[in-house]
Amino acid sequence: MSMIRLSLLAGLMIGNCQPSTDKPPPEMPTPVTQLTPTELLGGKLFFDTNLSEPRGQSCAVCHGPEVGWTGPNELLNKLGSIYEGAVPGRFGNRKAPSSAYATPSPIFHLVDAQQGTFEGGNFWDGRATGEKLGNPAADQAQGPFLNPVEQNNPSAAAVVAKVCAGSHGNLFRSVYGADICAPSQVDKAYDSIALAIAAYEGSREVSAFTSKFDAYRAGHATLTDQEKQGLRLFEDKAKCSNCHTSQPGPNGEPPLFTDYTYDNLGVPRNPLNPWYGQFEFNPLGRAWTDYGVADFLVTRPEWRQYARGNLGRQKVPTLRNVDKRPRPDFVKAYAHNGYFKSLKSIVHFYNTRDVLPVCLPENPGTPGVDCWPPPEVGLNVNTQEMGNLGLTSEEEDALVAFLGTLSDGYFLP
Repeated sequence: MSMIRLSLLAGLMIGNCQPSTDKPPPEMPTPVTQLTPTELLGGKLFFDTNLSEPRGQSCAVCHGPEVGWTGPNELLNKLGSIYEGAVPGRFGNRKAPSSAYATPSPIFHLVDAQQGTFEGGNFWDGRATGEKLGNPAADQAQGPFLNPVEQNNPSAAAVVAKVCAGSHGNLFRSVYGADICAPSQVDKAYDSIALAIAAYEGSREVSAFTSKFDAYRAGHATLTDQEKQGLRLFEDKAKCSNCHTSQPGPNGEPPLFTDYTYDNLGVPRNPLNPWYGQFEFNPLGRAWTDYGVADFLVTRPEWRQYARGNLGRQKVPTLRNVDKRPRPDFVKAYAHNGYFKSLKSIVHFYNTRDVLPVCLPENPGTPGVDCWPPPEVGLNVNTQEMGNLGLTSEEEDALVAFLGTLSDGYFLP
């Protein structure tokens, strides 16, 4: 069966990822911390199903709190891992990243001109730089509203009109001023909507720092022997902490488990990605290749020279809430395209990518057992920090156990 046929079949099986009539849309959780008026407004906007076109899709459809503010639809996660937009049948090209722990990301910038390395920004490719609103999370919040494969609004003015006329209009005016909904204030109002959402994402409601690991750091919890082994491996033999920093910040801030840089892990294509069949938006079809941050760099003359050296690099995600799920057997998807369906499988990939042979059409095998498929982008693959870690299966399990200690909700803030 062709890749495109598989993608279309997945779309037919999935249907619209918006909540069905027998399942209510995601609602803002009951606050367990005191939210500022701006944060409260941002939360209400985050869960508002009236801000898409057609109405029905909130930010929470793709960023659910019960799974650590990423994709909450298990069926979608098992297949292409890409979420459907407000218009039925329209899918994006990458898995939804976590919206938690995104606000500390610095404004996108060149770190090392010789190495051509970048840091900061938001989205997997960094294109929400933070240059506009001073915070990449706020820049990012403006994107889905106008993206035709996401919330599909025709203009910023349309979004502003919905907010001003909606149930949160009075709160919006009280936070940003009585004249914020005036026709002359559309640009300011649209920026304010994004800033409010980013404020909520940065609040202790979303970026909570309430995991077992946080309790352990504070001396209020004890890790099991397996979790302790996993932590030691994470910071040493497995080299995870090289990018997923596990140490406190310069002023004692809790570890963020990301350095907000970009890396090509050599992840294979996900053949079930519905984007391959979205010919209206992806005329290349199955020939489309996800070049990550390089696709953004070529749009900026001052950074275009660094694009080739960044082909295939995607943003390093936070590992906080990486194992958070509503039940133990709930399937989450991992990597930018959702190729991996368990923490064990992606840890095993980090460990054995360069040990197992490449899966070939003439010599097929079981990925992760006999072979690994080739990387989607073969240039710039990180071979210094992963691929042949020499971990035993028991050590892989210990790493997975430690990652489970990073899920928020272990204690109340």
